[in-house]
Amino acid sequence: MMDSQENTLELGKNEEVVNEEVTSQVETTENSEPATEQAEEQTRVVYETKADVLHRLQDIAHGEEVPQKDEVEYLKSSFYKLHVAEREAKLKAYLDAGGDPEQYQYTPDEQEEAFKAEMGIIKEKRAKIFKEQEAEKQENLTKKLAIIDRIKAMVTTPDEANKNYKEFKALQEQWREIKNVPADKANELWRNYQLYVEQFYDMLRLNSEAREYDFKKNLELKTALCEAAEKLADEEDVISAFHQLQKLHQEYREIGPVAKEQREEIWNRFKAASSVINKRHQQHFEGVRAKEEDNLARKTVLCEKVEAIAAEENKGSGDWEKHTKQIIDIQTEWKTIGFAPQKMNVKIFERFRAACDDFFGRKAAYFKGLKETFKENAEKKRALIEKAKELQSSTEWKSTSDKFIALQKEWKTIGMVPKKLGDQLWEEFLAACNTFFEARNAAGAGARGEERENLEKKLGIIEQLKALATETGEEVADKVQKLVDEYNAVGHVPYKEKDKLYKEYHAVLDKLYKDLNISVAKRKLNNFKQNLKNVAERGENALDNERTRLFRQYENLKSEIQTYENNLGFLNASSKKGNSLIDEMNRKVQKLKDDMNLIREKIKAIDAENKQ
Repeated sequence: MMDSQENTLELGKNEEVVNEEVTSQVETTENSEPATEQAEEQTRVVYETKADVLHRLQDIAHGEEVPQKDEVEYLKSSFYKLHVAEREAKLKAYLDAGGDPEQYQYTPDEQEEAFKAEMGIIKEKRAKIFKEQEAEKQENLTKKLAIIDRIKAMVTTPDEANKNYKEFKALQEQWREIKNVPADKANELWRNYQLYVEQFYDMLRLNSEAREYDFKKNLELKTALCEAAEKLADEEDVISAFHQLQKLHQEYREIGPVAKEQREEIWNRFKAASSVINKRHQQHFEGVRAKEEDNLARKTVLCEKVEAIAAEENKGSGDWEKHTKQIIDIQTEWKTIGFAPQKMNVKIFERFRAACDDFFGRKAAYFKGLKETFKENAEKKRALIEKAKELQSSTEWKSTSDKFIALQKEWKTIGMVPKKLGDQLWEEFLAACNTFFEARNAAGAGARGEERENLEKKLGIIEQLKALATETGEEVADKVQKLVDEYNAVGHVPYKEKDKLYKEYHAVLDKLYKDLNISVAKRKLNNFKQNLKNVAERGENALDNERTRLFRQYENLKSEIQTYENNLGFLNASSKKGNSLIDEMNRKVQKLKDDMNLIREKIKAIDAENKQ
């Protein structure tokens, strides 16, 4: 049998190894806790509804079980994931149904209020349990210190070692029955306990059989723990295997020593089995962390996409709707991506939500302002309709005609309204105008003879214009303008012939203008190209300055064309007999496009000159 000092040193050495291993496992558990909680979410029950989450939360709040932090956090995450998805689905359904975003209001959620109440109860319950556990740990510490003091006292009375043996075994049993103590005291407490236990055993020289019996029993217990740890290698649930291993380590350190020659062997076997589980656990969370980092990268890209879309300029309702669809598609993709690392999960979501909120907030403000503008324009047009209805029965033909013409001009100056309402208002206004002018024409039947003569004159001018379509030369434009002036100087024609004559006249005139514009544009472009060398001689920046000036003209024409085309979109409604305003605006748009094309060709000519 070894002497007391040798036994103490040897056992102390091995127990320190046990302590280091256990401490390492505890630290691993603490450091891995956030990732463990996320991984366990993947193995827990998937809740389909908020009611299911709330029901489970109520069981925890009002039942006897101790609330577990990881489960409570998982329930909270599941509830708000369902809550946010439900809220976004309602908003999308509202928008898809044509709802106005600024009118949408989120309704209070009774389930959310109930959820918060139950969480408050659980928080209080956990705080109470924690306080009780801390008090129990302090009490256990006091008890174990008393046991150490008693064993220490036994060590100082070697003559009574055999007499104290039964009490010593009882103290060991009491030690094992006493559970958790404060973590910062655990290792020191254990080392002191083991020190005096070994010293007591060393005193039992006359009772070696009892000591050998304890060694044998402890070896059997530790062997069983080794076997249990080795079986954990086949456990499919890596997280569960790791937690079970921590319990085995706790049991291992509570068991007393074995024979000196077997201590290192049994510990190495237990440590080898533990290493297998720890390695699997580490590899598992390395995979989890890699996946989370990939999720973070994907979510960062989506944030950048939404931020870029939110930063784009929206020139009208079409742009807002196009960008809205893009962001909703991105939000759908976001929901398919799993968790990011815990320290970044909330931050990346807040970044994504901030970009979305910024866009939809500005969209709501835009449509609110647009709605107010539409409302004001609609009121102005209704006021003109009322004036037209008041005048439609007047027989003061000349003065009332002037008033109607003034009303029509004022109508053109009023901005846009929604198309459906705009068509309706235009029909009302046009009906009042037509009522008056048809009555006026009927009253002027005596002037029909003069109108027939005017018709013949205008038809003759149209034939002359047709003849000019085959001529070439610079004087053609002057001839066309002269005939146009003659045409405009001729008075009214029969009302029934007016629209037919109008179409024929403008068809000829549009063709002439188009041909003349092409010819003139070519001549202007040729003159411009010939003059480029003279421009270049003015200085090294002359061509660049000319290009800049032309580019500004190009952008101005482009903007003017867009304005005309937008206005045309709100002037589609017309009477059955035609709308001269629309035809006139279409001619202006075509002229502007021809001018813009000429400027584009000039810019190309400058670029070609610069390359030379």
